[in-house]
Amino acid sequence: MSSPDRRPLAGIVVADLTRVLAGPFATMVLRDLGAQIVKVETPQGDDARGFGPFLPDGASSYFVSLNCGKRSIALDLKTEAGREVFADLLRAADVLIESFRPGVLARLGFDDERIRALNDRLVYVTSSGFGYTGPDAGKPAYDMIIQARSGLLSITGTESGEMVRAGTSVADIVSGLYAVIGVLAGLLRRERSGPGAGARVDIAMLDSVVSILENALARYQATGVEPAPLGSRHPSITPFETFRTADGRIVIAAGNDRLFRRLCDVLGAPELASDIRFAGNAERTEHRDALKAALEAALARRGAAAWTAALEAAGVPVSPVPGIADVVADPQVAARNMLVEAAGAGGFRVTGSPIKIAGVGDPSHRPGAPALGEHRDRILRELLAYSPERTARLAAAGAFGDPSAGEQ
Repeated sequence: MSSPDRRPLAGIVVADLTRVLAGPFATMVLRDLGAQIVKVETPQGDDARGFGPFLPDGASSYFVSLNCGKRSIALDLKTEAGREVFADLLRAADVLIESFRPGVLARLGFDDERIRALNDRLVYVTSSGFGYTGPDAGKPAYDMIIQARSGLLSITGTESGEMVRAGTSVADIVSGLYAVIGVLAGLLRRERSGPGAGARVDIAMLDSVVSILENALARYQATGVEPAPLGSRHPSITPFETFRTADGRIVIAAGNDRLFRRLCDVLGAPELASDIRFAGNAERTEHRDALKAALEAALARRGAAAWTAALEAAGVPVSPVPGIADVVADPQVAARNMLVEAAGAGGFRVTGSPIKIAGVGDPSHRPGAPALGEHRDRILRELLAYSPERTARLAAAGAFGDPSAGEQ
């Protein structure tokens, strides 16, 4: 007999109408927490299935990395038969998450009133570029658009003023995490409030990124000075950036006077700690260029690995600057089970869950990502209790796109 699933969202069914990154990232987290994810795709499939690079079996590594363990059903919501199946899925689900532009699902016959009539306990989460209100609610958005519109792009880049995109799709990912928070809050509200207490949660990518601008927003309002790109350094803590050594760069984050004095001692430059220009954090930040030149002159005597070891031994926060290949081989990453094998993907690894819960398993493998429509018959049979005859009728009516499509 198999042991009970102790994950906190075991038994929760999520109808997932999202695609590409923000929504699939959210439902990936929900799946890791135990939810059953029913990935509802168009008959053409999630666009991400076509994003390279591709694995030897032809699957998109991008798609696999976000969709392991989900169940896929293809539905054509432009057909009456497809909408019939979707309505039944909403009746059976605890959560609906979708990433259409505002109004699209309503035009397909599923406005808020209809959805609530189908299931008044449903937690309904929308994930869009600009949200469901405001003058830009109907505009399309990609991560890069939101990085620009939010102001994030204006503070990310070199000190010469060249703006660069953040190295990961931060707008999609942050909004995905907020969607997860919205789901959890909605489920808790439902449990506390009783029957009929579903929730409508409106997540916007723009809102999500504006909410994490922290220091930039605070500094602008306090000083009236527009923040600008600063390279790797912190705007108000010094030293707190990358530094050159004899053979590479390291990051040093000496965030207070005690750590700064300890840094100077390790570097064999105690005179820097007594220099009036560097007496406190405010002075160090004001004279940041002079301090960086002095620190790099001392760091030039040894290589990155030697300085990292010496500073770590002294308790000074320090890090090398590894590449992604180094991260993949990092023993700390391995010890935390943060790269796990996806079943059926030839040894391809995806990220593990960063949420470690005592008493809940943290497996070293993930189920594979689904083929398009792979779980159609299983979903219809087990979740919606459809008979084979009903499934055949709906298939003939085009509910699943190609009338000949079936479980693969």
